[in-house]
Amino acid sequence: MIELRALEYSDILAIINSLGEESYRAFQIYKWLHRGIDSFDEMTDLSKNFRNKLSKLAYIKNIEVLDHLTSTEGTVKFISLLNDNNLIESVLMRYKYGNSLCISTQVGCKMKCIFCASGLKGYIRNLTAGEMLGQVFLAQKTLNKRIANIVLMGIGEPLDNFEAVLKFINIIKEKGGIKLSERNITISTCGIIDKIKTLADLQLKITLAISLHSPLQEERENLMPIAKNNPINKLIEAIDYYIMQTKRRVTIEYGLIDNLNDSHKHAQLLGKLLKGRLIHINVIPINPVENFKFSPSNANRIHSFINTLNSKYNIKTTVRRTLGQEIKASCGQLRNNYIK
Repeated sequence: MIELRALEYSDILAIINSLGEESYRAFQIYKWLHRGIDSFDEMTDLSKNFRNKLSKLAYIKNIEVLDHLTSTEGTVKFISLLNDNNLIESVLMRYKYGNSLCISTQVGCKMKCIFCASGLKGYIRNLTAGEMLGQVFLAQKTLNKRIANIVLMGIGEPLDNFEAVLKFINIIKEKGGIKLSERNITISTCGIIDKIKTLADLQLKITLAISLHSPLQEERENLMPIAKNNPINKLIEAIDYYIMQTKRRVTIEYGLIDNLNDSHKHAQLLGKLLKGRLIHINVIPINPVENFKFSPSNANRIHSFINTLNSKYNIKTTVRRTLGQEIKASCGQLRNNYIK
């Protein structure tokens, strides 16, 4: 069976042509899909006979909301069930500039970052482009609100599911669909160097966010095992290449962990490493995770860290708002509770 949500318009057109139907039917189907419908019966401008023919060839629904929780400031965490009974998460965050949805790209994660709950239950499989799109449709349908920005920062490493992620971007920006600008899409990666360079060559207008978390190679390896094969010096070269190819500013994500990577020395080393580049540092007080020993830095250390980077090294540095802690909005936390 064909997963229709995973198809670009040209793919649907090819199917329609193979069935001997008029080409305009492809656009009718595509528009219905991107309204977030779950069944062929909702395509009311198609004949019943044609809908029956489609239902024997393809399917639409690939995800459903199992539960959603809302925090006091309005952040919404979705736990969603896939057709194979796997669970994933997505998080809606409300900002003045519009609603942002953080989506998952894999079921589980291979990266094993020791402060993140996403990989605690191991890696199971990649999501399809259609399952990524399904998270967007679910959020819009559940809340009756348009998603203005999409962040690929949920469960999984987006660049480890490279082809499906690119297909998702192509689908979500197509005319007749959601038609979201590339500039409203952020991909967050733990720093897979070869994929960053490949992404650079595509010259997309997306925002690239790279998790660094330490300016020291050995310390970063302890925090993020992927760093062993993606060393900092080579990662910086990849960042420079990305900026040169795309002319886009790169976001550096730095999770502050109390008394581990939040010292004045760390701020100085980070400043020296990144000074003069077209970057923005997003400091993230790390979210507490059950069974993990780490805790977020206190307000004084956060302020000192940011001030050093802003004033001494002239690197634009801001602190990310902490959202949804009471609903376990960090990657993987709520999913792990449901699996238990």
